[in-house]
Amino acid sequence: MSIQLANPTIRWTLQGRPDLTGPVEVVDVTESLVRVGRCGDVALRINRPTISSLHAEVFERDGELWLRDLNSTNGSYVNGTPVTGEMQLERGDLVQFADVAFRVGRVEAELGRNSETVPTSTYDEALSLVQFDRLMQLRSVIPHFQPIVALPSLDVIGYEVLGRSRHCGLETPKDMFLAASQLNQEGELSELLRCVGMRDGETIDGRPNLFLNTHPIELVTCGLLESLGQLRKQHPNQDITLEVHEAAVTDVAMMQTLRQRLTELDMTLAYDDFGAGETRLLQLANVSPEYVKFDMHMIRDIHLASPRQRQLLRMLVAMVRDFGSAALAEGVETESEHNVCCEIGFKFGQGYFYGKPRPTQQLDGRPVSSAFTCI
Repeated sequence: MSIQLANPTIRWTLQGRPDLTGPVEVVDVTESLVRVGRCGDVALRINRPTISSLHAEVFERDGELWLRDLNSTNGSYVNGTPVTGEMQLERGDLVQFADVAFRVGRVEAELGRNSETVPTSTYDEALSLVQFDRLMQLRSVIPHFQPIVALPSLDVIGYEVLGRSRHCGLETPKDMFLAASQLNQEGELSELLRCVGMRDGETIDGRPNLFLNTHPIELVTCGLLESLGQLRKQHPNQDITLEVHEAAVTDVAMMQTLRQRLTELDMTLAYDDFGAGETRLLQLANVSPEYVKFDMHMIRDIHLASPRQRQLLRMLVAMVRDFGSAALAEGVETESEHNVCCEIGFKFGQGYFYGKPRPTQQLDGRPVSSAFTCI
């Protein structure tokens, strides 16, 4: 869309994702009045059930940009504040139409289906996106560390680094990445969790191996390898394992490049959630990681599983071992599951049975095995 504003040297934009499953788009707001809605005569169409047919208007007044909500069902918000009449917009503002977020941009340059609206609780979502802005600016994630143990000795060999925060609505990784996805910042959040996790994890006694997560989007962008290089420069002596979700391991050439770079950086590789979806046997054979983390759904209640199911898991563990990788059981929650994992041949384990994720100040330094003897 492009119709000239009164001031041709100012270019206003809205950056966001009108379609939840589509790419982030940059919309030029170059009309003197832009109507936003789900259907009808609107310039910015957002085909989402939470958006009213005619939801809001964005308009120019004396060279400035304003937002007016049109009595929409789920409201409009600027930086988490509900718009009850008109509200002026500034560059960098976070604008929400119901649960759809856009970032306001301002550049000084020459400009060259209908259905009932579904009510939703968007005020909390608006606040969570504002909180996400603060989280990223202040780098205020709180790393938690969950022990990874050797089987059957229960000696701690490392920790998976997991993210938490005290920001309202962003307490868990799921909440954080949901907000990040609406702002196209999943990669930035993933990198932040690694950086802050390494900062805290380096203080753990004995410098155990730290298992760091990636987001699938990082494997199709060019920033991951550079980020890992910077991480190694900042922490030259720390043992580091990079976890890649099995679902993202689809391109053998890309994984070979990542594998080579990790070797150069003296880092190891883990395939995460193995068996959660389509098991990537070809990729496992061609680019063998040091660790294969079996998805918790394969471990849950394994002591109650049929003999054939346990035999299948035993065969997968043996196959992983034959490929030169160590099999790690995720989500072990009971002693019975632990015993079967040892019997089947898992080399490592992780789960609440061995320890819940905790911040560094709550790690007592005792081996997991000695902690059990005190129970």
